[in-house]
Amino acid sequence: MKKQRGIKRAFGDGGIDQRGENVYRLRYRIGGKRFTKTIHGTLGEARKELRALIRAGDTGDHVDPNKLTVSQWIDRWIEAGAPGRKKKKVGQRTLERYEQLLNTHVKPAIGDQALQQLRAAAIDELYASLEGKIAPRTAHHVHVVLGAALGTAHRTRLIAVNPMAHVQQVPNPDAVQPADDEADDLGEGLEETELAALIAGFKASSSLFCIVALAAASGARRNELLALRWTDLDIEKKKLRIERALEQTKKFGIRIKPPKTKRGFRTIDLDDATLAILLVERAKHQRLLSGVPDGTDVDLTLVRLPPKAFLFPAVPERGEDINLTAPRNPRNFSKEFARRASVLGFGSTRFHDLRGIHATALLDAGIPVHRVAERIGDDPAVLLRNYAKRKRAKRADESMSTTLAMIASGFLGS
Repeated sequence: MKKQRGIKRAFGDGGIDQRGENVYRLRYRIGGKRFTKTIHGTLGEARKELRALIRAGDTGDHVDPNKLTVSQWIDRWIEAGAPGRKKKKVGQRTLERYEQLLNTHVKPAIGDQALQQLRAAAIDELYASLEGKIAPRTAHHVHVVLGAALGTAHRTRLIAVNPMAHVQQVPNPDAVQPADDEADDLGEGLEETELAALIAGFKASSSLFCIVALAAASGARRNELLALRWTDLDIEKKKLRIERALEQTKKFGIRIKPPKTKRGFRTIDLDDATLAILLVERAKHQRLLSGVPDGTDVDLTLVRLPPKAFLFPAVPERGEDINLTAPRNPRNFSKEFARRASVLGFGSTRFHDLRGIHATALLDAGIPVHRVAERIGDDPAVLLRNYAKRKRAKRADESMSTTLAMIASGFLGS
């Protein structure tokens, strides 16, 4: 057995005792009170941790590592941006979802337990208590988020062993969905005739039809579509750039952000029918901006829209003029879509399902997985996992452009 040895520090800095190979005990004082903490790592990491503990005492942020509760650690982890293995903060929308899951399901059950004394059995009991009370997928999200929080505690050496490694009853949803805002599940599938009927039913709603049609023809996400500007449309090349998305959070409201991953930045091809619908929508905006009434024959190419004008701006309140540069409320839009879809007899269809329907149609037509993934801004592996079960017949001899035209003509009636 190795002999313990003390490592001298300057007076007032505390002390470090080596307890074994890469195991150190930190000794320090805060407000005249003694504290100790054992960490696993190198001597340099031990020194860094000791400095951090003493600094926390100076700023009033110190918590006895032996008394830190699960709730206190959750609050600290959320405040830090819920960093994961790569030490990156998550988006605000995801952060708020994490906080909701932990506050609602974890804190009431195990929040008062000391973090260093948390055992797998307590987590198993937590999961057992959730059975039948929440959806299996939500229970799995709780597991993923709690695991991420405890994983960070383990990496930062607040706990010597991660109890998640010994959990026996991991919630197992029917279809596992990641706990981040990249999530894409299987969704509701529609045949071509059903899709045509759904989109035709939205023609009576001028504020919804164009978005629904573009979603079905592009596979883009709701928040990507609502962040599109007219400057993103290349009419001559029949292409649409996707380089931003809306984010709606409690803290910041509605704001624009870049796509979460590099895959989100992309340029997609448009078929003639979809492009024609967009041009009709642009003409409406040009008439609104210039005050030219419908039916008046004028050269609208002379009317320039604001550089930051959205394809689908906010719907004005009664008596107010439309503001082409104001973003549309994503949640309100989803509610509008759900209400209209229910009236049309498609109550189980979500707006997000149009993305899956588009990807499935391309896969069925024999378009390679990597090309479909590039088009919808997804990981090929995720795409396969979520949509492979919906693939039917392949027509590998058709090109992407031909397939897009066929899909669009099917539901747009061109």
